[in-house]
Amino acid sequence: MRKKTFAAAALLAAATLTLSACGGDDSGAGPVAVVSENPSQQAATVLDQPFTKPDLVLTDTQGKPYDLRKETAGRPTLVYFGYTHCPDVCPLTMNNIAVAKKQLPEADQDALRVVFVTTDPERDTPAALGAWLKGIDSQVVGLTGDFATIQTAARALGISIEPPHKDKNGKVVSTHGTQVIAFSPKTDGGYLLYGEDAKVDDYVKDLPRIVKGQNP
Repeated sequence: MRKKTFAAAALLAAATLTLSACGGDDSGAGPVAVVSENPSQQAATVLDQPFTKPDLVLTDTQGKPYDLRKETAGRPTLVYFGYTHCPDVCPLTMNNIAVAKKQLPEADQDALRVVFVTTDPERDTPAALGAWLKGIDSQVVGLTGDFATIQTAARALGISIEPPHKDKNGKVVSTHGTQVIAFSPKTDGGYLLYGEDAKVDDYVKDLPRIVKGQNP
């Protein structure tokens, strides 16, 4: 099967084109940097120029500083940007990963780092993040902090996010890219990209290889 391989620079260039508003009026919009080549066959997009892991320090669910590079160095890591009030894509994505992660051997579950970075830090306090993630997977690292810092880190991964805003019904929504970026334990580079169409079975199939830093 022919895998999709794209340069990170190309994805960054596409990042300003499309966004997905979780539960918003833009339900027809796809995730940032969507690539359409052979979409039904392979969930993962393999990047020929991996993303550099952002130099990002935020606050975890315990209210303590969390240095993304330091804490995840040499570990297989999945990073996703979303928010707890999202009614659709965010909880589905996180639950898919959580279900697949439980299929791994215990040692691999412990090795894998899943990091959820909020795009709605005003409402997603450490306590709110902790309560929400507890219902999904208590091992997931939830991070919050300054919006501008979060936005910069997301852009470095080709993911565009916008400040939360009210839709025409007065509901606060967060418009953001919906990719999951997988970082290799061998290089710490972000070498795989998953869109919102990735299913549980995709992660079940791919996670054992991601843990080893291999292509799916």
